[in-house]
Amino acid sequence: MNLRSGTGMADTGRRGLKFGLWWMAIRPRTLSLSAIPVVAGSALAWHEGAGIAWLPLIVALLCALLIQAGTNLFNDVGDALRGNDGPTRLGPARVTASGLATPGQVRRAALATFLAALLGGIYLVVVGGWPILAIGLASLAAGWAYSGGPRPLSYTAWGEVFVMLFFGLVAVAGSHYLQSGGFTASALWLGLALGCHAAAVLLVNNVRDLEADRRAGRRTLASVLGTGPARSLYAILMLAPFPLLAQQLGMIGVGAAWLALPVCLWLALRFRHQPPGAQMNHHLARTAQAQLLLGALLSIALLW
Repeated sequence: MNLRSGTGMADTGRRGLKFGLWWMAIRPRTLSLSAIPVVAGSALAWHEGAGIAWLPLIVALLCALLIQAGTNLFNDVGDALRGNDGPTRLGPARVTASGLATPGQVRRAALATFLAALLGGIYLVVVGGWPILAIGLASLAAGWAYSGGPRPLSYTAWGEVFVMLFFGLVAVAGSHYLQSGGFTASALWLGLALGCHAAAVLLVNNVRDLEADRRAGRRTLASVLGTGPARSLYAILMLAPFPLLAQQLGMIGVGAAWLALPVCLWLALRFRHQPPGAQMNHHLARTAQAQLLLGALLSIALLW
């Protein structure tokens, strides 16, 4: 009895360790970047007169989270194999580079998440038709291309554009279309606003890793611009959503957005003078939280 009980406790501990490993690998602190645009796009559709179809909303939310998780896993293994996550890394530990999982294990996990998103996407295509098919396939392809292939997007100055496009415009407009059956200018502007904050998260990551990226020959936007201009661009990305929302969503957008403005302004000023190093990890997480705050406030206002 004692032996069996001890074995059971050990198995439970191993399962808990394995869950913790994969939870760390998918980078949960930034998963809201894919979730909040889906919610906000659906809220905008409701505000414009469409009803909320709850099952498509839930499936779209899960698919968005799975695609981001898979993209992060591909990035984990891709950076490790290219030697970009060495012992001097300033960011959080990565499971492949740390030896906590083999490249094959991480790659299979990434493929499994993409497969799950694809299966969920089949249902969404039945609901939304060919535009949802195009959006889903483009999102999967972009998620792989971000870290895969001979020239990954994450190794170029186009990373922030990719994030703004797929974590903003595509996510908001796609979820809005799924609920309303149409595209509107308001959905595009809302997507651009939330995409600005998503791009700001990546920019913090790339400013933190600027010196290491330059040594590795990685030409991110921060590497191309330099530290000072990259910090100025961060401030623009954090503050740009407010005039965008004021222009397109009227008083509803403005009223909700102003509540998040002090946080965004504080983050912009703090990043301007923050020394490079591992402490930027906290700023990265706070930037993701700012996007969550802005998106949540706007969604509540649109549903009110």
